[in-house]
Amino acid sequence: MGIAIPFDNSYARLPPGFHARVAPKPVAAPRVVKVNHALAAELGIDAGALETAEGAAVLSGAAAAPGSEPIALVYAGHQFGQFVPRLGDGRALLIGEVVDGSGRRRDLQLKGSGITPYSRQGDGLAALGPVLREYLVSEAMHALGLPTTRSLAIVTTGESVYRETELPGAVLTRVAASHIRVGTFQYFAARGETENLRALADYAIARHQPDAVGAPDRYRRLLEGVAKRQAELIARWMLVGFVHGVMNTDNMTVSGETIDYGPCAFLDAYDPATVFSSIDRGGRYAYGNQPAIGQWNLARLAECLLPLLSETEAEAMEQATGALSLYADAFNAAYARGLLARIGLPEGTGDDRPLAEDLLKRMQAGGADFTATFRGLSAILDGGDAATVSSGFRDPAAFDAWARDWKARLSRDGASPGERAEGMRRVNPAFIPRNQRVEEVIAAAVGRDDFGPFEAFLSVLARPYEDQSEAVRWADPGPAAPYRTFCGT
Repeated sequence: MGIAIPFDNSYARLPPGFHARVAPKPVAAPRVVKVNHALAAELGIDAGALETAEGAAVLSGAAAAPGSEPIALVYAGHQFGQFVPRLGDGRALLIGEVVDGSGRRRDLQLKGSGITPYSRQGDGLAALGPVLREYLVSEAMHALGLPTTRSLAIVTTGESVYRETELPGAVLTRVAASHIRVGTFQYFAARGETENLRALADYAIARHQPDAVGAPDRYRRLLEGVAKRQAELIARWMLVGFVHGVMNTDNMTVSGETIDYGPCAFLDAYDPATVFSSIDRGGRYAYGNQPAIGQWNLARLAECLLPLLSETEAEAMEQATGALSLYADAFNAAYARGLLARIGLPEGTGDDRPLAEDLLKRMQAGGADFTATFRGLSAILDGGDAATVSSGFRDPAAFDAWARDWKARLSRDGASPGERAEGMRRVNPAFIPRNQRVEEVIAAAVGRDDFGPFEAFLSVLARPYEDQSEAVRWADPGPAAPYRTFCGT
């Protein structure tokens, strides 16, 4: 049959200082355990070919498909606020790019494919558990409607990976609009390589800001575009209760996609101080800190672009400051719009925002579940018992008092309760990757080689806004308990 991937590579044509070429590495016994057929069709790739022995070799990194040019990308980054001047793809290979059926250029990257020049004494490998987590959560984010990298395939390697214990190894095939990060700009800026910095910026503009190609103010417009995309993205994270867990500058893309699902998780009980990551001991990347960290990361990008914005330092600073000022306005607008839609006021005004924020305060005080509370509001409008929602609060009367004000506000608009409830169901998911359920399906696959629960959960998460009565157990967060996530490295 043969593997036919319509590669159309461009990043590999950039100067050698942007990447390192890496030869494929054999693995013991590659086995395909998952292929995303719908995504393969988007990319013009035969999913059936990927499921063959030849496909397993290509997807594990053991062989290169015709037209593939495996490279590891170099970048720098602030990790928990500390600058590291040289990072790079320590366990990943960009095997090439394809232009999909919609004309979008997409990267194909193997994650966990072995040592590269940027591995920094690491083994370059990935364990099956983190690979399953990234596949599951990234595809769930896509179904929720959030910009994200996607997952094309999972291959087990037949080899062990050693972390705290011996674990089965695996490789994830990740699909992204690009892998250009804030940290990519930081790498060249820190080295004073202005021409490489300019080449990177022009490449990023051509790929992600095409309306600015060749424009005299193209670097300012690039910064503005990244600021707006990140503002929209992080607002949407907040609205679904997503906690990225490791918002280092090397984990923020200029494309505006969510990337690097390491110690990520979703809120159960609402609390802005929530931290799941075992490595975030100071709470730098807590749920409620994400908007401010997004702006901090963008300031680091702006610093890199100063030499390109203007030959005059004062003018460059003025342009950078102006571009960054767009972030807060864009975030606040997107978050407010989304939050009001979640309580049935998509046409609401700034006067309505205190009502929505009051609900959040009561949820925090009452230990109420973030996703279940919002989803339950539409059921109330459909004639359901309000006690189904209020019982999730330590003091049910606190919700009942809010609900009276909420119903009074809704009564001033002309929409029928049924119409309003339907609109709310389109923005308030019934199903998210509940933390305990994610762990459950990972344990089955890793411990028993049983991928049935993983497939079942993935199927439910593909339709997050639908009531799926047969799948109610997947919406249950499980017993309240401390929950921690771990970086796959």
